[in-house]
Amino acid sequence: MAEAATRRRGRGGGGAARRAERTAVRIETARFIERNIPNLELLNEEALQIIEANAETVLEEIGVNFPENPEALERWRQAGAMVEGERVRLPKGLARKLCATAPGRFTQHARNPERNVEIGGRSLVLAPVYGPPFVRDEHGRRYATMEDFRKFVKLGYMSKWLHHSGGTVCEPTDVPVNKRHLDMLHAHMTLSDKPFMGSVTEPSRAQDSVEMCEILFGKEFVAENTVMTSLININSPLTFDNVMMGALEVYARSNQACIISPFIVGGAMAPVSVAGTLTQVLAEVLAGVAYSQLIRPGAPVIFGAFVTSIDMNSGAPTFGTPEASQILYGAGQLARRLGLPFRSGGGLCGSKLPDAQAAYESANTLNAALLGGVNFMLHACGWLEGGLVASFEKFVLDADQLGALHKMAAGVAMDENGQGMDALREVGPGGHYLGCAHTQANFKDAFWRTEVLDYKPFETWDEEGARDSRALASLRVQKLLDTYQQPALDPAIAEALEAYVRQKKESMSDAFI
Repeated sequence: MAEAATRRRGRGGGGAARRAERTAVRIETARFIERNIPNLELLNEEALQIIEANAETVLEEIGVNFPENPEALERWRQAGAMVEGERVRLPKGLARKLCATAPGRFTQHARNPERNVEIGGRSLVLAPVYGPPFVRDEHGRRYATMEDFRKFVKLGYMSKWLHHSGGTVCEPTDVPVNKRHLDMLHAHMTLSDKPFMGSVTEPSRAQDSVEMCEILFGKEFVAENTVMTSLININSPLTFDNVMMGALEVYARSNQACIISPFIVGGAMAPVSVAGTLTQVLAEVLAGVAYSQLIRPGAPVIFGAFVTSIDMNSGAPTFGTPEASQILYGAGQLARRLGLPFRSGGGLCGSKLPDAQAAYESANTLNAALLGGVNFMLHACGWLEGGLVASFEKFVLDADQLGALHKMAAGVAMDENGQGMDALREVGPGGHYLGCAHTQANFKDAFWRTEVLDYKPFETWDEEGARDSRALASLRVQKLLDTYQQPALDPAIAEALEAYVRQKKESMSDAFI
């Protein structure tokens, strides 16, 4: 099947695909962000050098664990590391030397080339929430289903400011654990034409992801290009479990990108201090990226940093806090000094509802990610309740606000039109600008405009039902789902994907653990 897909891609997808593409409704998607504003540099040179030296000390003196993975231990031993049991200690400079082969920027290809994204440099790619087992809609909170998952993929496809379809936008609990990755990948591949993420919950599922991509893109194309960016979480502190490393090994061998991401709740899984946490983040990322390069030098990777603080009374993670932003800014600086793309941020919050708490906390993190130089933002929309819940209403509220990030990142235009001198001369003292030529020429795109929030006069708002943000978002969700049209896909490829999923499911018994 994959070889047949390769041949079809080489001929341009076939007549049926071209006819489908001509008749398909075009969904407007903004290009990934290229920042025209400076990054916020929080740490000075002395602080950065201290953190880098401390991270090297951690790797050399304390080391990292690679449990239940004898092949990884042998790779480290041959690379020059000291291995005792499952503990790996890296001489100073070894990890950094290995990391040098990782690219600073790479392209992730979408099945629609217009949706390709560049990850690294000055770019910012926005992807939705990842991983919640629950969803929330107008009817309340419940376990997620596969139908919920498909709805989120459709919403992501319809969202102008979202560049990426993401991965596990919610965990469909009505499908067996060992089979749900097939349905999720199939949804991303067929219901959207934006780039997406692969499965990491078991190495064989990562291999399934690669094989499905070989059907979608063609085997030769996948061998030569990156078509997935997938999330490899480190079991902080300083532990690289064999499941995640197994998935990393599959993707690195196949030249598919991985986010090497410490998963840290400060005070529980890392020191309570900002500098101490940054030291651990850097040590873990150095070891993870270095290991990916042992598998395949040049394999694309992203420096990840998912760090929250903790409520010292309840033990619950907190979001949108100053300390989390400080860690984000510092990690961004460390990533840039390594020459690696950077992942962090998102619309993170601890609120149970898409309310004022959710808005404040999410805005704090979204703005920090923009200013902190993040290149790949997972959880950009839909995150609720500390990541336990994917909210349909918050998905569209957040996705709408991502447009403001695009506008801010564009910077200030200083060309002749941007200076507005013609308008100043035309209007003069005491006039107004509503009817002047400059306003007439620019009014359509002069200001970013929301597609969800209400700016109407009170009387109009009241007559229309005095709807709050949640109610407006619920209407937006329904409108997007009602107007959704599936992007065109070569029927032969669609059939091959369905056959692969069916055959894989039939080859194994259901497992729910």
